[in-house]
Amino acid sequence: MKRVAQTIRLRPGHREEYLRLHSAVWPGVEAALHRANIRNYSIFLHGDALFAYFEYHGDDFGADMAVLEADPEPRNGGNSPTPARRRGPTGATPASGRS
Repeated sequence: MKRVAQTIRLRPGHREEYLRLHSAVWPGVEAALHRANIRNYSIFLHGDALFAYFEYHGDDFGADMAVLEADPEPRNGGNSPTPARRRGPTGATPASGRS
């Protein structure tokens, strides 16, 4: 198991839009994450900063992320990058430490 964390900032003035769009996770998005071997996905909001964390249980992180990115369900399920979000200084990378 690999732990993955990512930071994302909300664009100024878009907090309410983000909260509205992400108030509930669509079942199809949860299914797509599960197919990509992602478990225990959590997002924490502090001010305009989002901290995302998940556990990856697969064998090929790059291939699973490519499958997830190609899946239309997460993009259409309200969890795609929206005008409310902007990427932080670093993207998601799996940690190499022990679980």
